Amino acid sequence: MTNKANQYSPVCRAVKYALASGLALGLYSTSALAQEAAAEEQKVEKIAVVGTRAAPRSIADSPVPVDIIGGDELMKSGSSDMLNMLTTTIPSLNVQTTPISDAATLIRPVNLRGLSSDSTLVLLNGKRRHRASVITFLGGGLNDGAQGPDISVIPGIALKQVEVLRDGAAAQYGSDAIAGVINFVLKDNADGGSIEVKQGEFFAGDGTSTEIAANIGMPLTDNGFFNVSMQYKNVDPTSRSVQRADAAALAAQGNPFIAPITQVWGSPKIKDDITLFANAGLDLGNDREAYIFGNYSERDVTGGFYYRNPHTRGGVFSNDGGQTLEVIDTTGSGNCSNVSLFDGTRKLNHNEITARVNALPANCFTFFSMFPGGFTPNFGGNITDTSLTAGTKGEFKSGFAQGVFYDFSASVGRNESAFNIINTVNASLGPDTPTDFEAGKYIQLEKNFTADFIKYVNMGLHNDVAVAGGLQWTEETFEIVAGEVASWEIGPYVSQLTNGSNGFPGFQPDDAGVNTRRNYAAYVDVEAEFTDNLLMAAALRFEDYDSFGTTTNYKITGQYRLNDDWALRGSHSTGFRAPTVGQANVRNVRTAIFEGELQDVALLPPTHPVSLLKGGKELTPEESRSYTLGLVYSGSGFFFTADWFRIEVDDRISQSTEFDVSQTDRDVLRAAGVRGVESLSKVTFLTNDFDTVTTGLDLVANYSTSILNGRSTFSLAYNWTDTEVKRFSAVTGDFKVSRLEKDLPDHRATLTWNQQWQDIDMFVRSNYYGSFQGVHADDPDLTGKGSSKVTFDVELAYHWNDSFTVAVGAQNLFDTKPERLPQWMSDILGAKYFETSPMGINGGYYYLKGVYRF
Repeated sequence: MTNKANQYSPVCRAVKYALASGLALGLYSTSALAQEAAAEEQKVEKIAVVGTRAAPRSIADSPVPVDIIGGDELMKSGSSDMLNMLTTTIPSLNVQTTPISDAATLIRPVNLRGLSSDSTLVLLNGKRRHRASVITFLGGGLNDGAQGPDISVIPGIALKQVEVLRDGAAAQYGSDAIAGVINFVLKDNADGGSIEVKQGEFFAGDGTSTEIAANIGMPLTDNGFFNVSMQYKNVDPTSRSVQRADAAALAAQGNPFIAPITQVWGSPKIKDDITLFANAGLDLGNDREAYIFGNYSERDVTGGFYYRNPHTRGGVFSNDGGQTLEVIDTTGSGNCSNVSLFDGTRKLNHNEITARVNALPANCFTFFSMFPGGFTPNFGGNITDTSLTAGTKGEFKSGFAQGVFYDFSASVGRNESAFNIINTVNASLGPDTPTDFEAGKYIQLEKNFTADFIKYVNMGLHNDVAVAGGLQWTEETFEIVAGEVASWEIGPYVSQLTNGSNGFPGFQPDDAGVNTRRNYAAYVDVEAEFTDNLLMAAALRFEDYDSFGTTTNYKITGQYRLNDDWALRGSHSTGFRAPTVGQANVRNVRTAIFEGELQDVALLPPTHPVSLLKGGKELTPEESRSYTLGLVYSGSGFFFTADWFRIEVDDRISQSTEFDVSQTDRDVLRAAGVRGVESLSKVTFLTNDFDTVTTGLDLVANYSTSILNGRSTFSLAYNWTDTEVKRFSAVTGDFKVSRLEKDLPDHRATLTWNQQWQDIDMFVRSNYYGSFQGVHADDPDLTGKGSSKVTFDVELAYHWNDSFTVAVGAQNLFDTKPERLPQWMSDILGAKYFETSPMGINGGYYYLKGVYRF
């Protein structure tokens, strides 16, 4: 059946054609389709919609660098995580593993061109995507305090293509577009579909994943389409751990309750991860269209946490560093005293300590009795993500607006993170403490209303001038929901033991609340082809926020075609990133490690009295200036781009250093109404406290030819990025600066060979990761230099018939290991590898999958 929804106005038809022709050749095409695609490959250009408001352009004619990744190309991966799919194809995009990183374990941040995750704007079908509710507090330095979207909820099977604009675009799209824009384009087929089943695990025998995904296109009357995608998966956790030295010593002393691995470093467990995406369009006639799309996604995530030593953990087992076990009197009879762990200078063994504990009166309690081997909390949560966007677009046919194309839309997006922590205690409750806690929620809610217009004006130039403009209204809400009472309650023994669920205290009623901000924007965007060889564009955007005021930004771009094959392009723009409502109001208490010791750290709003005392102040927008200069070659089956960029960002938002909390500070906290301050050791807050300059180079090359009796496509992508901190103060600290400048590898590259025969496809990719600063547990004392690495991915697919394909593949085929921690570091926390490793820490992964197309 013909999809009449594609037969709209000239611009709408151009957009529809752009999205269709932008699809890369798919590994899972049937043999007939593969042969047809190979024959037509030279005739079809990749078309980008993002980066321009005029008619879509081929990426060779774009004045700014844009990558087009076809939906089928994304699926050439054993991973079903969108973050991993993108990083294997875009070297300037980095994603680090985040074991034992509080909420960052649940939603991993991404980094484009060396900037934080919330410096990249994410669009879905060209519309702004809402942020995640998680704010990254342990984000590997670069993402500390960042609040970006949750890209992982988007399944590859739902996508027609992904467009990555590697250029500042705040003047075109608004806040967050300092590093660039990623536009996810959903499938819009009105018929056909596919079902995919995939199973895989790491070479180490863990991390087993099972995934079922499906897509189906259906007609919506005779004039539209309704396309639905579903993905369901479960992923087992991994462990790249060794036994901690202190736990091994306890086991050697005869403690039988010590687990073989007391602290796990690895990927979290993902359970019942289900995602539904729907995309629909309807031709209303007379060059008018209605559209609607959205999603529902939910998953449960559980990760590891730090081990609590049964002799030394402060506030639970001991308050003097392990000299004695802290004992509480449950009746107030006054006959309880601490249990010494020494006989003179000799440390008692486990049986001797147990005997002393068992000899205590019945009313005397120590947590050693409940957890003689210590305990390791497991932190996790339930992540729910929903969105809905609806709109109409077309052309005014009469009146003063005749000839103007319009697009009116409204969207709402909501992301909820419900946190829980298990196998832990609220020590201040003594023996009455539960061991599992619901710690509360973060909820991010965003609403957008937009009106976009474009008119093509004949000004006597080579082509009509595209004049675009529009309005946008946004409301952003961040809500904190208090945890269950036991997760934050101040128990009767708080004078001796810490309160709140140990490891991640629940959000208190005083923390709970709703904060809202509204802003509106107006923009104008003009694009003109002065001659057949010269294209210029300019954009101007004004935004007004009811919190911090107004901002105005501009962008100028241009491309000059030297001849049929060569072109120069460049851009200059200013940009901004508004602090989120969550960043301005979030409160949290986490457990972190300092000099080998666990301590509670309170993150407070920057305007909190204690934050002000330590140098905090109200957050202001980040401001940027971007410059790019590029060279494009397109001819004889070969495509090449080289783009140099420089991004200057002032007043970047990050977490301050951790300040010690004195008794005076605690008194101030109590006076301000903050509960549970007895357990706080350190305090931190978000701040605009440094300026950076990021310089880099992106090289992209593609070549197609016929060899080995089949069709071959070779692709090379290389990125060099260097960040220098130009200004900072003691509020930020030297270690934060070091992490911004050195944590990510300066050099990254991928080289891909895609080979297609009659019934067999082969895919080989090599990945290069340059050297980096290895950091473990966010501790400045646990740092080192990580060396460069090369890994290989491979996949072989057999087209059984025109409908069914089976494939087998491996990521990191040769099980190349990341940088190993020095032995003394492994002894402290039980990890094998630096968690900042850009290639991940899990090693090789193999998989088998089958695809049925109909």
